Amino acid sequence: MKNDNLNRRQVLHAMTAFGAAGVIGTVTIKDVFAASQQAASASSKTPPMSAAEMAVIDAAIGKKGKYVEAEAVHTHALPRNDLKVTIKGEPVPISFGFGGWVSIKKTTDGKAAVLMSDTVLLQEEVNPLISAAHVNGLEVSAIHNHFFYEEPRIFYMHLHGMGAPDDLARRYAAAIKTTKLFPANQPPAAASPARNAKEIFDLPALDKITGYMGSVNGASYKYTVGRKDVTVMAMGAEMTAAIGLNSWAAFAGDANSAHVAGDIAMLELEVNNVIHALRRNNLDVVAVHNHMLGDNPRIMFLHYYGRGRSIDLARGFRAALDALGKSAINGMQM
Repeated sequence: MKNDNLNRRQVLHAMTAFGAAGVIGTVTIKDVFAASQQAASASSKTPPMSAAEMAVIDAAIGKKGKYVEAEAVHTHALPRNDLKVTIKGEPVPISFGFGGWVSIKKTTDGKAAVLMSDTVLLQEEVNPLISAAHVNGLEVSAIHNHFFYEEPRIFYMHLHGMGAPDDLARRYAAAIKTTKLFPANQPPAAASPARNAKEIFDLPALDKITGYMGSVNGASYKYTVGRKDVTVMAMGAEMTAAIGLNSWAAFAGDANSAHVAGDIAMLELEVNNVIHALRRNNLDVVAVHNHMLGDNPRIMFLHYYGRGRSIDLARGFRAALDALGKSAINGMQM
């Protein structure tokens, strides 16, 4: 089957082409994109989800989801309101990074749909959910940490599946039905904090530094940034920000002693430039791993954490974003 996205074979082909042209030394990732995608055709526009399909999905999950029309993605937030989490002994809000999600999107040919989910789990909840997912025909694509120093210890498990939208929703609901992930099993969200993020942080200053506008969720402030510079396909569907292909940064605490946590979505060639940018800005690298299986081009995700003045932490996030698209291939043998 023809694939119009960057893969390892195309990278090597592009590098060979540059070498034949007499280019010696460094090949930038922009060069690789240009060379490997010259003959690529634009991906088909994803068919929209119908109101009837979304209603069936909502009924299965037990709550109303959010439809991102521009990406044709239907998403349900799955916050763990039952948890009380501390980092280095200091309480942090659930919205800081302890909310999971499940999203469904049609394949570009409209013949099926893809489900992606990130679940927030206690250690003892991981393997029972693996078993439940497999019983219901879903696959595990990743299990990993997002934080250091958190109590209780939290793990994140990514699930995916393929099928009709209504069938995917029912199978997913069956897999999580007896867990704390299922909305009906969750307590209400905590009462509104005494101060929300608008009152805690200088949001215009943070927005200016990052170049984006974030969203307020109680005492936390979060940026979510997609990868519009690259088309990523998995299981026949285009991966976009609303179905998990994004970099993000969440702020909590206060302006002068803030926490930041987040994730950077990277091509393989970008990984170490991003790591360098984060460490140069005194942010801790927590984990580097995959979230998806069969994604093309291959996307890696890096989780980071930092503590300090919110404006300094925002500069670190911006530096990581600036490192994307700028990695180089050095000294590779062909």
